[in-house]
Amino acid sequence: MVEFAIALPFLMLLLLGGIELGRYAYFGILVGNAARAGVQYGAQNGVTALDVTGIQNAARADGNTSISSLTVTTSTSCQCWNGTTGTAISCTGTCGVGSDFVAYVQATVSGTVTPLFHYPLLPSALIVARTATMRVTP
Repeated sequence: MVEFAIALPFLMLLLLGGIELGRYAYFGILVGNAARAGVQYGAQNGVTALDVTGIQNAARADGNTSISSLTVTTSTSCQCWNGTTGTAISCTGTCGVGSDFVAYVQATVSGTVTPLFHYPLLPSALIVARTATMRVTP
């Protein structure tokens, strides 16, 4: 009984640490899924790729969880692709003969996760951020 009484606090600390780590991983998956949902909306065509509000709404709708302060930022990039390499260009530019215009949309989603308990020497909140990138369908 004495050994169990001595070991119990350490076992409880290990158990709570495992639970918190699992929660952080779970919220990381949720944020990653939200980023993917936003970028999937934007990758539908050239019009939706520029629809920042639509991308943000799609990400927030998928990430509608207990994550507080979900932040969504988007960007687009373009390049000329010749079959083996790509050269970055302005999205309003054109490509030369033998190269295809390729556009990408990117969404970065971040959210704040609060632990179940406050632990000394550890932050009271953790930020989880994920980024997803997809090619825009021509």
